[in-house]
Amino acid sequence: MTSQGTMNGKVALVTGGSRGIGAATALRLAREGADVAVTYVSGKEAAEDVVRGIEALGRRGLALRADSSDAAEAGAVADRVVAEFGRLDVLVNNAGVGVLGPLESLSPADVDHVLDVNVRGVFLVSRSAVPHLGDGGRIVTIGSCMTQRVPGPGGTLYAMSKSALIGLTRALARELGDRGITANIVHPGPVDTDMNPADGPYAPPQSAMTAVGRFGAADEVASMVAYLAGSEAGYVTGAEFAVDGGHAA
Repeated sequence: MTSQGTMNGKVALVTGGSRGIGAATALRLAREGADVAVTYVSGKEAAEDVVRGIEALGRRGLALRADSSDAAEAGAVADRVVAEFGRLDVLVNNAGVGVLGPLESLSPADVDHVLDVNVRGVFLVSRSAVPHLGDGGRIVTIGSCMTQRVPGPGGTLYAMSKSALIGLTRALARELGDRGITANIVHPGPVDTDMNPADGPYAPPQSAMTAVGRFGAADEVASMVAYLAGSEAGYVTGAEFAVDGGHAA
């Protein structure tokens, strides 16, 4: 089946694209017509399942093992995509980790790991992608509702790491705007994934924190990413978009 979407001929890279929001985003971009590469660390089979889904939509898919906490791997991933597909038009910085707990329980190793993946990795992947992006290029980064509202204790490290991406996004927008490249950030609220299921033990209080009283679906976040990655969002850059069910309202 050939897509009739708005991204025909484009190539996208979705980091952490083997599951959850990343997988939903990869498939949505493929439905819009893009060829899509996804990265994974340990979920090879899941990433290959996503690739099969992309190919079933008539697009090319690629699964790459690339650890965002490894500076060399993060810094080379865009080159690997271009070597396979010949170009790169869209980067979705989705890979991330969360370590929650009381401040005094967070070790230096925890701090290093979270910042390596959530901040340094995003910076390095973005840096690797920028030389390949041309006019109409798009960078969309997945942030967190906890950058807008931290509803309780235990989120210091995670909220700090995701908040850094707001500054990165705004700076990228300024640095790349004259090249016709946009940079935006999407802040999901509680979303039903295998890491944070809507029927899990911590779900009821999270649902209660939203205005709509429920978890979001990964596809609902992916739809915002697809808009920002598409041609209609060319005048949207340096902006934050909450897809959080009113978590920050």
